Formats: sequence, structure tokens, C-alpha cells
Amino acid sequence: MHEPSGNAHPAQHDGEAAGIREVVVFHSSAEELAEHATGLPFAVIADPDKKLYAEFGVEQAPRALLAPRVWPTIALAVVRDLWAIARRRERPPSIRPHGGRLGLPADFLIAPDGRVVTCKYGEHAYDQWPVDEVLTLAARARRAETRRVSRLRRGGSRRSPAAS
Repeated sequence: MHEPSGNAHPAQHDGEAAGIREVVVFHSSAEELAEHATGLPFAVIADPDKKLYAEFGVEQAPRALLAPRVWPTIALAVVRDLWAIARRRERPPSIRPHGGRLGLPADFLIAPDGRVVTCKYGEHAYDQWPVDEVLTLAARARRAETRRVSRLRRGGSRRSPAAS
């Protein structure tokens, strides 16, 4: 789950090639997202009441914006947005966005069966998994699942019919 920053992972295509599908949850309404989500290289889910945020334990805190490491990203986004607004390519953001501005990001690697394989809760607004780490974690999870299925098949073939 991410805060809207306009910054997709730079290696989006690497994830797709590795069988990873990125889905981003925003605490905005579907209407608010519609004007910003067109053309994004990932699926977007509107969660204006933060139900998914609560279910996955994603927090909000002032440190989301107060961490010095996030300031250059915020400054760049503000300049980029002001330029787009001045050129009438974007509308100004809401002064009081639904859900606030202090949300912390969280990244979850979820297996095809819906199981959370691993997760990372961000310490500030731009604290997200590096793409290379996501690819490594996904490959490790795939290998572990392949070993698990293989063990089940071997174990299942040694059982007697009466044990089933």
C-alpha cells in the first residue's frame, strides 16, 4: 500500500517479467483516483475508509513527511505538480485529502494463493522495497513453494490408501 507519489517502481517491467503483479492501494475514493490512475503501469485499488490499511496494519504518522530522506522526493513532486498545474495539465490537489497526508507505505509480497509471504512497513513516505529486493524475495518464495509442493507429492505417493 502506498501513498500517491506519482512514482512507479522504475523497474516495473522487471517485475512483470518475473511474474510479479503490482497492486497499489490508495486511501482515496475511486472518483479521486480516476483522474490520476489512468495509464499507471499497475492496478490501483481505492480504499477511502482505510479498511485494507487497518486489516494489514498500515499506519499513519508525522514521520511519514518529517524524515529528511523524503524531503528531496517531496520537493521534486511539488515542483513537478506546480509546473503541471501552471500549465493547466493537472488540477491542484485537495487541501484536506480524504484519509490525510501522513500515511506510511507498506509493501506486501502475496503468493498466488493469497498468503502474505513477507512484508515491509515503511518508516517514512518514500520507504519502499527496492525492486531488486522484491525480485529476490519473489524468486526465493517461488523456490520455497516448489520445494513444498515437491515434498507434498513425494510424501503423498508414499502413503498407503488406508492412511488417506
